[in-house]
Amino acid sequence: MSNEVTLTAADMLAQTLAKNGCKRAYGIPGGEVLAIIDAFDRAGIEFILIKHENSGGFMAEGAWHADGFPPVLVATVGPGVANAVNVVANAMQDRVPLLFVTGCVDGAEAESYTHQVFDHAQMLRPITKACFLGTTSTCGLIAQKAITISQEPQAGPVHLDIPVSVAEAPATEELHVGPSPMPIVTPAKDAVFNEAVEALSNAKNPIAILGVDAVNEEAGEAIRAFCESQKIPVVASYKAKGLIDDGSEYSLGGAGLSPKADKVIMPAFEKADVILLLGYDPIEMRIGWRNPWGTDKTVIEITPIARTHGMQHVSHTLRGSLKPTLEMLSAEIKSSRKSISPEMATARDELRDMFKATSDFGPDRVYETLREVAPDETVITADSGAHRILLSQQWQCRNPRGMLQSSALCTMACAVPLAAGYKQASPQTPVIAFVGDAGMEMGLGELATLREHKIPIIICVLVDESLTLIEMKQRASQRPNLGVDFTGSDFPTVANALGGHGVWVEDVETLKKEAKAGLERDTFTLLACKIGRKSYDGRF
Repeated sequence: MSNEVTLTAADMLAQTLAKNGCKRAYGIPGGEVLAIIDAFDRAGIEFILIKHENSGGFMAEGAWHADGFPPVLVATVGPGVANAVNVVANAMQDRVPLLFVTGCVDGAEAESYTHQVFDHAQMLRPITKACFLGTTSTCGLIAQKAITISQEPQAGPVHLDIPVSVAEAPATEELHVGPSPMPIVTPAKDAVFNEAVEALSNAKNPIAILGVDAVNEEAGEAIRAFCESQKIPVVASYKAKGLIDDGSEYSLGGAGLSPKADKVIMPAFEKADVILLLGYDPIEMRIGWRNPWGTDKTVIEITPIARTHGMQHVSHTLRGSLKPTLEMLSAEIKSSRKSISPEMATARDELRDMFKATSDFGPDRVYETLREVAPDETVITADSGAHRILLSQQWQCRNPRGMLQSSALCTMACAVPLAAGYKQASPQTPVIAFVGDAGMEMGLGELATLREHKIPIIICVLVDESLTLIEMKQRASQRPNLGVDFTGSDFPTVANALGGHGVWVEDVETLKKEAKAGLERDTFTLLACKIGRKSYDGRF
């Protein structure tokens, strides 16, 4: 008798993903994916049960930020796939290489069996880079293609739909054996390159803006070295915070959604004579960032891909990866700059002063206190809402990926699963999730996931019993208060019931004490900080 094991198509899918570095898959089992998660287990890919597919995708993203392994989300037919639409759209807009593996009813059966059946790919195609349907001869192949396509700039989600009969059938293809490295693109030393060198050499008041693609290229060290040697200050999108230490003399902090910050940052761009775009994607920015520097400035963009968004004027495009392109520019630029310009130094100092805490116990004081308590290496996550805008301006990030959030789609209920995924993949890193009370109510089920998987993050809930950002917009447009205020939940009691440690916090000393204890606790800690309504007025 032969001892040779026959690999199923699901095995071929799972082993190809494993050989490309996949370590974990997040999801909720259904009958149509049982063969797939069984194959994942045999391939050494850990399956992690969550409470909602949306949260599973954010946990996968959080883990990817921590260790770089390709993020995988699994969903069953029908409602499982539909539940995940939000996080797949988020991955598309936030440039996350999410692999979305779904089970589906066999094509012939779907013609006459309609229960829970709809065209997954038809729904997902507008919000993914590619959709594939597996066969017994292609499950490994499409897994390999999905890895490559998802990671190729710009990164984004890829959908793999696997029919039940295919997953369980013997594979009829050879195993695909591993990742192909992403290409390093170097720009041509042509007339455009030479003009860029001349402009940067002669610039008296240059400024750079960093974005999400620089994060995905792991270009932080190259950017820091270039900007420090060339004396160029930087503004970071919220996703790019920490590429240069926010405390550096070259950092003007984050930008994107704060009108208050824009009152300083926009004039800085007006005064600049050269603007450098480094992995900058304006998808993160509010509408006021549509072409903020006009059409008559020297604007040099470094990008390995064509930019077709039309949101900003660019005079010189250098088609290349950031690291080699910055090295090439450094070797050619002949600059007499000894420091950043006085105008930019003044803007930097104004931005730092305007977001210092002034309240007794408002959100600004909560953030300042937790920044003092948290070690420099702490990673934070932010949900969507008023709290995120102020936090993104105020929090000092020391390292790349030090603050995670839904920056392009701006979706709620992302902070806790992002934090959970990061902490699970990097247990030694302190992790704090910041979330509004409405966002916390939206994702309460994942507290049970924290308990189940023993994930000891700190959750800071900003309790004001209002959808504050929308309430502020209502007031600004002189509309009535409708649908934004609500009665409060007893978050500490819920946290304690679900296996964590929950506590109400109304003063700085309690916050310090509980946060320090939370950093040492072996379960999750929920700090329900009572800040009161209208606490964000004038803050951002």
